[in-house]
This record gives sequence, C-alpha cells and structure tokens, in this order.
Amino acid sequence: MPIRVLLVEDSQIALVLLKRILTSSPQIEVVGEACTGLEALELIPKVEPDVICTDFHMPHMNGLELTTEVMALYPRPILVISVSVQTDDSKNIFQLLEAGAVDIFPKPTIGLAADDEEFKQELINKIKILSGVKVFRKKRKLDTKTQNFQAAKIAALSSKSLAKPKLVAIGASTGGPQALKEIFTKLPLDFPLPVICVQHIYLGFLQGLIDWLAVDCRLSIQIAQLGDTPKPGRIYFPPEQQHLELDQRGRFLYSDSPPVAGHRPSVTVTFASVAKFYGQACVGILLTGMGRDGAEGMQAIAQAGGFTIAQDEASSVVFGMPKVAVELGAAQQVLPIQAIAPKLLALLQNNFLEL
Repeated sequence: MPIRVLLVEDSQIALVLLKRILTSSPQIEVVGEACTGLEALELIPKVEPDVICTDFHMPHMNGLELTTEVMALYPRPILVISVSVQTDDSKNIFQLLEAGAVDIFPKPTIGLAADDEEFKQELINKIKILSGVKVFRKKRKLDTKTQNFQAAKIAALSSKSLAKPKLVAIGASTGGPQALKEIFTKLPLDFPLPVICVQHIYLGFLQGLIDWLAVDCRLSIQIAQLGDTPKPGRIYFPPEQQHLELDQRGRFLYSDSPPVAGHRPSVTVTFASVAKFYGQACVGILLTGMGRDGAEGMQAIAQAGGFTIAQDEASSVVFGMPKVAVELGAAQQVLPIQAIAPKLLALLQNNFLEL
C-alpha cells in the first residue's frame, strides 16, 4: 500500500512543488491538501493519512496549534516543512518538535524543486522513514514525577566500578532535539563534566536548536570554538558543516573532510576522536536517529574502555543508529531516554564515592 500523505500549506506554489515531488514516487500518495490547520483537522479522519507534512506560518490555525491538536486527537508522524530557518522563526520550529512533530525539513523553492534530485530523494526517503514511526498521544505532564522515579530506579541498576569520567559525548539524529532536551534538563547546574553533542540537523537550524534547548537547561550551551579546551558544565555543538575533533592536547579542531555515513558533522568522527584522547575516561551516548552514524564511533569508545549507552527502541523515534550500535556490541547499556541522565549522575556519584 502506498504511504498516505496529507499536505498542510497555505502557499499554493509550495503546495504544487511538494505534491509534484512526492507523487513522483510510486510508494507515496498525497491523499489530501489543506491551507490551514483547521482544514487539516477536518480532513484527517476522512483521509486517514500515514504522515502529515505541515508548514508553521498559516492563517486561522498555525502549525504549532495543529500539531498540538493532532497529537491529542489523531496521533500521526508530523514532518514540519518550513522556510523558517532564521533564529527567530527556528525557535518556533523547535516548539513544534516539543509539541510532538517528529522532524523538520526545508521548504522547496521553484529552482530547487525543479533541479535538485538529491533534495527530492531526501524528502521522499524522509516520508518513507516517518511512515514507520510509532507516535503516541502527547502525555500529560502529570506523569513526570512517576516517569522520573522509574527512570532513576532503572539508572541505578547495573552500575559498576569505572574510571572517573572526564567527558560525555552524545550523538543524535531524527527525534534528537526532544531526546537531548530530556537529558539536558535533568543535568544540575554543578554538573562536573563537559558535554560534546553532535546532532544531525539542516543548515540554518543549529542556533535555533541551541536557543531552544537553553531555555530549560541549567548548563551553558554553545558552538565549540576552534582551539578551546572543553570545560566542565558546558555543552558544545560542532559548527554547521564541520566535523568536530580534538587535537593531541584535547583542544577543539574543525575538519571539512568528506562526510562520514552521509553526515558532516559526523557522530562517529567526534566519538572516535574523543575515544582517542580520553580513553576509558569518557562516556558515549547514542540516541534516536536513522542510519548508522555514531555506531562505529561508539564502538571505538567501548574498545578504549569508556562507558557506552544506547537509547532503547521503545523511547526512540527512529531506532536506527542505536540499533546498529547494539548489533555491533558497542552499547554496554540500553536505556529509555528518561533513564539516561539519572544514569550519568549515578555513574558520577559512584566514582566520587570511590575516590
């Protein structure tokens, strides 16, 4: 059966371009078009889409309001397709992800849609992947205390004596922003380690991601600066379109070498560099995402004696990258996203008690 897609877009030009791209694939069928969120809500029970693609800026009911209603009434994988990549607008995009949208994608332009086969194929592949994503009604915040208590219990299990960690490295792709927020908001102000994070994200969205995460995070979040040494209590992201590594003295080093597993920055490149410098004194965490980037890097951390955690399938939007790491034997623990931050804190507490 073809993948049923509902397009929600108030620009007729963008609507035509998106429909042309998607219908070029025999595996996709556009079953409905709406110009506002209100129209989309009326259509959903009639056309039963597998995936919803929505813009943010629309009259009467915008993309955020639509996403909130969809996740409460008719949970579906939602792909945000928007031209809003500037800092102010990207904040709104990440609010959409927080409301339940799965991923973001840049809006096609006339020239791009006509000539860029790579862009077309990437959008089609994105729809195919999202059609297999399981989404649930947005949980009410009343569940938070119970979830945190259960996560802490899981995190406390299977702790073992390890080298004192000196750095945490995290990799993520599809579904990563939500997962990162879950982890970062649980880290205390006095968290004693630097954190290096590689998140696959479209060009222009990085600063918006940082700003969105920073709202509820106690730690400083910034783009890693060339030549700086990672400092405790700070979260670092690589600059856009650059691999992030560490030199022989542990200072940040940029690289524009070819993409690895289709990505630059690559999680594997950063993980491998961290493993080389920190050895057993690092923690590697691989979160939700499609593909295999990061799996070999996590294996390098494990082989160096570091501690490795993969997000579990049940809490992953896409169980791709962590699954490959598990299959390689690179993940020493597989945990739900709510248990990862408590596990980090438990590791630190155990080590400090041993010193």
